[in-house]
Amino acid sequence: MHEEYFFKKYYGFVMGIGRTYAKSEDLAQEITQDTFLKFFDAVGKLEKELSLKPWLRRIAVNTAIDYYRKNRKFIYHVEADEDTPVSVPEQVVDQMNYEELLALLLQLPQDLHLVFTLFEVEGYSHKEVAERLQITESSSRVYLTRAKQKLRHLIHLQSTVYAGR
Repeated sequence: MHEEYFFKKYYGFVMGIGRTYAKSEDLAQEITQDTFLKFFDAVGKLEKELSLKPWLRRIAVNTAIDYYRKNRKFIYHVEADEDTPVSVPEQVVDQMNYEELLALLLQLPQDLHLVFTLFEVEGYSHKEVAERLQITESSSRVYLTRAKQKLRHLIHLQSTVYAGR
């Protein structure tokens, strides 16, 4: 069956996107499954010239955003308790691997995590982030600033833990 082959071929790719946006493995799995359902529902509309992977990526990102919007009313935002700016030496970040960085990203509150990922990882503009998340552009900028501040603090904490070993 063609769908089964396609699913096996692209499962890891889509699941990786789901893991980037979701804070739990279960939610990442749900995003992945919904992405494939949406893909198979719309596959007849796919233009021959269109590349499959970017289209699948867009569906996965949009599905993750849909989950955020649907559950936004249940998410409470905890303000960062770190008021003092923290500087992190660049070599500390360079020494971290992908899993360590992703684990720190997943510690961010959901709204900060999503804005950071859309802006810094996916390359969306603040205007595009605002439209997709149904927030203002200034909120997107504020969330990104807070996300970076919180990440600096988390990286600083992690580097002091490693230094103590």
